[in-house]
Amino acid sequence: QVQLVESGGGLVQAGGSLRLSCAASRSNYHMAWFRQAPEKEREFVDAINWSGTRTYYADSVKGRFTISRDNAKNTVYLQMNSLKPEDTAVYYCAARNGLWLPMGQYDYWGQGTQVTVSS
Repeated sequence: QVQLVESGGGLVQAGGSLRLSCAASRSNYHMAWFRQAPEKEREFVDAINWSGTRTYYADSVKGRFTISRDNAKNTVYLQMNSLKPEDTAVYYCAARNGLWLPMGQYDYWGQGTQVTVSS
């Protein structure tokens, strides 16, 4: 089992940047970011494999967001650039082990961090 703690959320103007962090209690998990806006379903944002050699992005964030990880710190990052008001959501970190299936089922979740983008 792995515990996940997100941080780095906040309020930013459109066009700005934020970096989210997800600290994990254990390593060697494939990691992903999801988000959920008010009255909308949770959606996949991006994912990175356990070694950091493979990534996968939703079309809505491709070219603007970058997922990375530092396994020495058991931490995954989400660098968000050129933010838009529609990026406003609670962002969740998630983990899974086993096969690299970026849009597969994730077994462990953080508590979420709020990102608000003002226009």
